[in-house]
Amino acid sequence: MEMNSLQDLFIHDLKDLYSTETQLTKALPKMAEAASDPDLKQAFQTHFAETEEHVARLERIFDELDESPKGKKCKAMEGLIEEGRELMEEDAQPVMDAGLIGAAQKVEHYEIAGYGTVRTYAQMLGNDQAARLLQQTLEEEGNTNKKLNALAMQCINAEAEGGDGQ
Repeated sequence: MEMNSLQDLFIHDLKDLYSTETQLTKALPKMAEAASDPDLKQAFQTHFAETEEHVARLERIFDELDESPKGKKCKAMEGLIEEGRELMEEDAQPVMDAGLIGAAQKVEHYEIAGYGTVRTYAQMLGNDQAARLLQQTLEEEGNTNKKLNALAMQCINAEAEGGDGQ
């Protein structure tokens, strides 16, 4: 895809986010299953439902633009998910939970950067409907990051620091 305008870049970056979100719909259930802390498990399950809504919002934007969301694979998200997959092979549950939070926060930060960027493009292009939808997702991604951080700080990182309890 040639990028000769901000509109082209907007569509390119939206496709990247679409790939990001669809990859996450496959990864989040596995992360929830791997988590031992019930609150972390619930956080992943809740974010899975939100991620499905994020995909639907992006599809609405693509419909309005009369564009296909497909055609781009987000290699950055592929790498972040692979890092999380490697953590799921660890045996020490509290350490794995802390690692899963770290991996999930890397994902959230990537998404926050991406959604902030495309929201700004939408605003500059005068696409108020897309900007509103993207802002809504941006806020949800930020809230998920805050929830993960709170879980880490409240208990999970301390449990990981204690290791096997000895």
